[in-house]
Amino acid sequence: MFRNNYDNDAITFSPQGRIFQIEYASEAVKQGSVTVGLCSKTHVVLVALKRNAEDLSSYQKKIIGVDNHLGLSLAGLASDARVLSNFMKRQALASKMTYGRPIPIERIVDQIGDRAQTNTQNYSNRPYGVGLLVAGVDDTGPHLFEFQPSGMTQEMVACAIGARSQMARTYLERNLDSFEGCGREDLVTHGLKALKESLNQDRELTIENASVGVVGVSDGGKGGKRKLEGFKLYDGEEMAPLLERALAGEGLKAQGEGQGESMDIS
Repeated sequence: MFRNNYDNDAITFSPQGRIFQIEYASEAVKQGSVTVGLCSKTHVVLVALKRNAEDLSSYQKKIIGVDNHLGLSLAGLASDARVLSNFMKRQALASKMTYGRPIPIERIVDQIGDRAQTNTQNYSNRPYGVGLLVAGVDDTGPHLFEFQPSGMTQEMVACAIGARSQMARTYLERNLDSFEGCGREDLVTHGLKALKESLNQDRELTIENASVGVVGVSDGGKGGKRKLEGFKLYDGEEMAPLLERALAGEGLKAQGEGQGESMDIS
């Protein structure tokens, strides 16, 4: 993938108007294990496939809680995601201390987008090699945003990023009309089914290699005030009932395969 004089840094355009370092960073996202996000009127769900680099290692964390109303999932370099998630935690805390309220989702996503875009304007920096799905709830309702290494962010109804994510996106596009009215459990079921579509035929979703994050608001009824359902991460044994419901009749395995290419790519 050598591009002569135009891929030595992240600030030089090629004659075709491309910045190759950003494209290389996007390749790191494509090599990470798949993660899926879905949004309805009341909830946002993140579903992720975890990897372990070898049999002796643990599975890497793919979903990170940022605040009570906010969380993210990642595909790409886990170390870069850790830096961005720590930045988001600081911004969320600063909003509570300064304004006495949770930070709006669009604002914090714009902040990490600006931070990533700045790296394309300094010779000594490199783009973040990670893609994020950011899920949260604020005064305007549930939101799902996609973050890309270029600094571009966009709000989504449903999204999948990572290796073999096209299979998951096909499932999401096929069922897109049904997401808006889904409740918490139905949205999780759709997410796990979309995740399963991206797997190789010799792999299964298990309690070890899958994780789910959910945040939303309860339905307050007519004129009732909606209550925040804080960000909840399901991992390990907590995944068993979710997998049972989503994959009923397809058979579940107690153990699974989740090996990846390296410890850094998640």
